Amino acid sequence: MTAKNNRNRRRPAITSASPCPCGLDDTYGSCCGALHAGRGTAATAERLMRSRYSAFVVGDAPYLLRTWHSSTRPADLDFDPDIRWTGLDILATRAGSAFHTEGTVEFRAHYRVGADTGSQHELSRFVREDGHWVYLDADPSV
Repeated sequence: MTAKNNRNRRRPAITSASPCPCGLDDTYGSCCGALHAGRGTAATAERLMRSRYSAFVVGDAPYLLRTWHSSTRPADLDFDPDIRWTGLDILATRAGSAFHTEGTVEFRAHYRVGADTGSQHELSRFVREDGHWVYLDADPSV
């Protein structure tokens, strides 16, 4: 997902009691918000993918950077002020459980820019670093 120049992006009104943007049947505060706040870590690659999507929705750059592999992590992130993320579809997962050291998550993230809608299709690769799931990169074959 893209992040571009803007440090003053208006965020959607998401509270702890709001439905979680990741699509799981829980509140943001109990789901991805807990991970964003450091009250836990993602047990699977898919759970990390969902929490990273939610971090894009709420504009949580520190969480995105913290969950990015040290070898591919950018120095900082700025979000595109025009993009509003509107939904996430998990299309497939491979490995990435509590018993694996790597895994992939294929997803489609939906967005709106003004009156236009679109989606980003990606196969993300995840690995464990220091015992925690982190985003490595996107497989360019998708």
